[in-house]
Amino acid sequence: MTPTLTPPPEAAAPPAADERCDRCNAAGKLRIVLAGGGELVFCGHHANKYAADLVKIAVEAVPAPDFQWRGTDLTRNSGLNG
Repeated sequence: MTPTLTPPPEAAAPPAADERCDRCNAAGKLRIVLAGGGELVFCGHHANKYAADLVKIAVEAVPAPDFQWRGTDLTRNSGLNG
C-alpha cells in the first residue's frame, strides 16, 4: 500500500475587501469557520452583535486587521482559534 500525504489544512484568511456580510451585505470584517467546513462572513456590527453565539459554533474566527471583534475576549476562554 502506498502512503498518501495529505497537506495540512490552510488557515482561514480574513475577509477580502470585496466580501460582504452574510446578514446585511455590508463590508465583511470577520470570517467564521464552522466545524462542518463552511464559512460565514459578517460585518463589524453583526460580528459584535452575535459574538457570544459565534464563539459557540465556530472552530476558527479571523477578523480583518483593522477590526476589533468583541468575541476576541470570549475566544480566550473557549479554546477557539482566532
